[in-house]
Amino acid sequence: MLRHLEALSDGDLGALSCDASGQRWVAAFTHDRDPGATYLYDHSTGRSRLLHRPYPDLDPAVLAPMTPVTIPARDGLRLPAYLTLPVGADPVGLPLVLLVHGGPWFRDSWGFNPAVQLLANRGYAVLQVNFRGSTGYGKAFLKAGIGELSGAMHDDLVDAVGWAVAEGYADPNRLGIFGASYGGYAALVGVTFTPDVFAAAIDVCGPSNLVTYLETLPEFARPGLMNNWYLYAGDPSDPQQEADLLARSPISRADQIRTPLMVAQGANDIRVVKAESDRIVEALRGRGVEVEYMVKDNEGHGFVNPDNNIDLFRAADAFLARHLA
Repeated sequence: MLRHLEALSDGDLGALSCDASGQRWVAAFTHDRDPGATYLYDHSTGRSRLLHRPYPDLDPAVLAPMTPVTIPARDGLRLPAYLTLPVGADPVGLPLVLLVHGGPWFRDSWGFNPAVQLLANRGYAVLQVNFRGSTGYGKAFLKAGIGELSGAMHDDLVDAVGWAVAEGYADPNRLGIFGASYGGYAALVGVTFTPDVFAAAIDVCGPSNLVTYLETLPEFARPGLMNNWYLYAGDPSDPQQEADLLARSPISRADQIRTPLMVAQGANDIRVVKAESDRIVEALRGRGVEVEYMVKDNEGHGFVNPDNNIDLFRAADAFLARHLA
């Protein structure tokens, strides 16, 4: 039965249901270009038909395929990643956007991603990397991130764009980095710890100071700190660990920033408070360095209001076009 159901689509089999006889099945699929397409399959006759497509306005033929790739890190660790190339473009020497997931205890997965498709539509190669510390690849891969914020976790991202350049996909002078939450922190680390790698960076609600970030986390987030942030990054109540956290914070190297930077922040964010973005913006403006700063008063940790998301991606689109395209 599984063999017949999987043959309905080249996507990944998702939600399933059947009648009491086990002969008539409804199957939905995860897909990078045709998300949620749902089919009816009758095993007694072998016939099937498309029931519906949740996003009928999306044309799979003009969307970009997301290709799983494996990238070797400098220490030999194999990094699962996804490369999306713009449709119809010669995949050589393209501007590339490294899209970094949040968490960091999360992972990028294969499937439809609106941000990826927007960037690919604009002509960018898009690279998503499950750096060490990402979830879904076993305990050893997860624990390889302990103590490696701004260290090997960031090296993985740099190695990944280096791989894209070495493979010929990306232009080394047109590399961008874009992320939210931990991904925003990674963007800030990119322009402070490795200022010569990226030509543009977009930080959405990323912490600039790991000490103040941990000190201002809301009470509901604190019970888990022992097993995540305190274990992986450090406990600011310990002076030695506090010093290490500060050394790993972008704010401690704000004087290194010379890459064009865009920052977006929700004013009501209680997880990464607005002061985290204010600090990095003020540090740059104090040096006379231009930085784009978008603050939305009716947003928290990450934008959910559709109008605000449109504003964010419209601004990001224009920002990347100025500095990468």
